[in-house]
Amino acid sequence: MPVWSAEVKELEKLLDSLRGRFPELEKDLMHLIKTEDENVVLLYARRCLEIIITDLCDCELKRPRGTEPLKGVIDKFSREKKIPSHIIASMQGLNELSTFGVHPKEFDPEQVRPLLLNLATIIKWYVKYKDTRTVSRVTSDESISEKKELTGTEKSVHKSKKRRFILISGIVLAMAVAISVLFIFNIIGNKNQSQEIEKSIAVLPFTSLSDDPEKQYLADGVMDAILLHLSKIEDLRVMSRTSVLQYRETEKTLNVIGKELGVKYLLEGSFQKYGDNARLIVQLIKTGKEGHGWANEYNRDWSDIFSVQSEVAQAIARELDAVITPEEKELINKVPTTNLTAYDLHLQALDFYKRYLTASNRDKKYLEKVAQLAYIALELDPEFALAYYWLGESSLSDRTISSEFRAFYEDTALFFFNKALELDPTLPEAYIARGYWFAEKNRDQEALEDMQRALRLSPNDSKGFSGLGYIYFKQTECVNALVNYKKAEKLEKAPGELAMIYARLYGIYLGIGDFQKAEIYVEKVRQQNINIPGMELWLFEIQGKWKELEAAARKYIELRPEAGDGYSYLSNALMGLGRISEAVENVEKFLEYTIGTDLNNAQRIGYILWMNGRKDEGMEYFDKQIRYCTESINHKDPYGLNTAAYDLAGVYAFLGNREEAYRWLREYEKLYLPDLLYTYIKVDPLFDSLRNDEEFREIIRRVDSRVEKIREKIRDVEEGR
Repeated sequence: MPVWSAEVKELEKLLDSLRGRFPELEKDLMHLIKTEDENVVLLYARRCLEIIITDLCDCELKRPRGTEPLKGVIDKFSREKKIPSHIIASMQGLNELSTFGVHPKEFDPEQVRPLLLNLATIIKWYVKYKDTRTVSRVTSDESISEKKELTGTEKSVHKSKKRRFILISGIVLAMAVAISVLFIFNIIGNKNQSQEIEKSIAVLPFTSLSDDPEKQYLADGVMDAILLHLSKIEDLRVMSRTSVLQYRETEKTLNVIGKELGVKYLLEGSFQKYGDNARLIVQLIKTGKEGHGWANEYNRDWSDIFSVQSEVAQAIARELDAVITPEEKELINKVPTTNLTAYDLHLQALDFYKRYLTASNRDKKYLEKVAQLAYIALELDPEFALAYYWLGESSLSDRTISSEFRAFYEDTALFFFNKALELDPTLPEAYIARGYWFAEKNRDQEALEDMQRALRLSPNDSKGFSGLGYIYFKQTECVNALVNYKKAEKLEKAPGELAMIYARLYGIYLGIGDFQKAEIYVEKVRQQNINIPGMELWLFEIQGKWKELEAAARKYIELRPEAGDGYSYLSNALMGLGRISEAVENVEKFLEYTIGTDLNNAQRIGYILWMNGRKDEGMEYFDKQIRYCTESINHKDPYGLNTAAYDLAGVYAFLGNREEAYRWLREYEKLYLPDLLYTYIKVDPLFDSLRNDEEFREIIRRVDSRVEKIREKIRDVEEGR
């Protein structure tokens, strides 16, 4: 029985008073009462609070909540004294505690108790509040009807009007019920989705009005600045820079572009700098049949460029009825440098970096140019944070640096990112870049904090959400990973970026054993015309589909014969099909390519050699695997902290050492997963000797139970609960 059972009983009493009156609240409260999972309790408590606050926005603030965060709305209620202070305190407490359910991390289950007490307090007050408003309206209507005594004629007219009112009310009610049904069954759509689309925008590449094609970087830079300003507004949905670059030269109509990007508005622009003057023309276009919305022309001094960029962003937000918080306005109005020549050099660095990213060979000459421009900019403005950011990015991005010097360049990049953030702690791109640096070094907590800081500053940054997804994916916290990759997916439509997001989502669904969804994401990657070789290999192996694995592995070898790992997959498939001698041939080919460096596959090689009668050779690989796993676990490296325990268990299980096999299986079971191997263990031949053991079956049952809970959370995320 959970420690919060007494608080749940109190909520059960409240549920009876809600029946038939607040169906949405009743439904989520019922889910909360039924579950014994603390994370699910937190999620549904938060959902109950969201339902109440959304209704209070309509009643007290006279406007829909939209996508405004709960904390912002609660603070607004507090400032305007719309809600009693003790209820505000309960709302703040519930909101803060419930975030542990949205982003699962360590917490004491005892903390669920005050959360549920706060929820009960809020619901009791809310029911009285709604009752008071109903009584108030009824009393008001009655007092109006009693203001004068009706004459015979007036009574007749009154009755006629009353009948007409009842008839109209009945029609309106019937329409309301019909619309409600359509919404419930998702025939019309989702209110939140509608609001999200209504305030969505993409900033298309600006045209340069200059005759000199070398000046295009100025138009691109102004476009980029406006896009980044809009991205700072949480009440908008702004498509990423990479999403819109594909439309620089296109014959597609604006309506088609809007549909492909899934946005309601497009911003077109053109720019020219001549001498000390600048001319910017922008046009906001409503996609669909609505056509042009708002347009303006700015003829200013080049020295006013920062104020022009912020003016445009704020004007667009007003046109879209987006709320700009004081903090967001301050960020939008922030001037990056007082030296306009240094700013021009930054725009050139941005241009060369984009050329590097889009070049098929990733020519490092573009990175060298980025660094050169950044150093010159720092001579003009030694405190220009963006210049330090470019030095860090150019150091980190060069993948041609030899391993001998790689560590030096990585440390140099970190120095530059730190310096950029020391000068300007509101630079989201620097937090994201440093966050990825930390993630690659397995400093995941620091990486997580940097990505979260970036998203607080720029809540529409797809790279920030992808970064969070990547860190959670590394930690196999698949619910959080999925939530953040889904958010990134909404903001990103560039084929390459989108394919990588889909590949990660594929991995998440594979890890929880949802093979149907995993196959969907394999297909989605293909639809982007991006080739990620071998995606389906693990999909087939994890299910024990040996024939399909054989076919896919042979195709993979044709595409990437130099990789070598295709032979490993093929040998596993052939073993599964009982073709042992062919499997050995392919293991030997695999060893030719890897030269023994693929140590975490040594047990697979040992198994195939052993089964082919070459037991001494097989034992050498088993010993090698045991040594490698033990060293990794002792050093606490990424492999040692994740799958090494599983591989050790597999080796000992095959060799008949049950005690050690179960010891390491129990260690593996302690990890916060699901991991792909939790599904693979059901077909992994190394564990065949344990399959009839009750202890092994019990482990499988416990694992399945854990994975099912995670699947349930993921279903809640998918269904918007």
